[in-house]
Amino acid sequence: MAATSRNALDQHPFVARLQHLVDLKPADLKNLDDIIDGEVVIRKRRDLIGDGYEYRKLCFVKDGYAVRYKLLRNGKRQILNVILPGDIVGLPGSFYERAIYAVAATADLRMSVCSLDAYIHLCHRHPQFALALAWIAVQEATTYAEHIIDVGRRTPAERLSHFLLELHARLRAVGRAEEARFTLPFSQEVIADVLGLSVPHLNRMMQWLRKEKLIADSDRVIELLDADALQTLAHYQPQEMITIPRLA
Repeated sequence: MAATSRNALDQHPFVARLQHLVDLKPADLKNLDDIIDGEVVIRKRRDLIGDGYEYRKLCFVKDGYAVRYKLLRNGKRQILNVILPGDIVGLPGSFYERAIYAVAATADLRMSVCSLDAYIHLCHRHPQFALALAWIAVQEATTYAEHIIDVGRRTPAERLSHFLLELHARLRAVGRAEEARFTLPFSQEVIADVLGLSVPHLNRMMQWLRKEKLIADSDRVIELLDADALQTLAHYQPQEMITIPRLA
């Protein structure tokens, strides 16, 4: 019997994310719940996955935040993506013999965990879970592509605008943001690393967005004052994925 109850799984942000992609019945939630081994908590500033180490689990983030990063031999860190409630830790690391990126918690991270083998067996029995994982991988690839454009071609103001819009959309999809307001879950140091900026430059860009009345912020709560103008500035294109039809 799984350690996480089905009632708890009903409210899980990973399930909320899946429900945007697949038609989940109560029996589907029971099948997913059956492979969950339990919950783990990774404390702030601790690594969950080490670059170069074997990792054979999928972790569905319930609460907390993390970053997926690469540490170079010269000590420089590049953050590839931020991890939010509803995301999967172990994608892509668990699909390689050894993880190719590290994952570190930036706030206490609470996750529901299953083995990679258990999820693969679930996919054999219920292919909609395999399709959902593929759709999530597509979303991840799209996010990575936008981050490449950020550091390669977007100006600092465009990068920051795009990142704020991306965060808002991802948090809102799992019920963690309001229509035009959300709590910024990452420090300036983390955001600067994501965007390839220095912290002082990031601060200047935040001040500029406030001055242009595109955003307002107080106690890390970001309000999107003019989302349309912000999208135009950032070259941001909201994307709605198609829903996977249920297999007969």
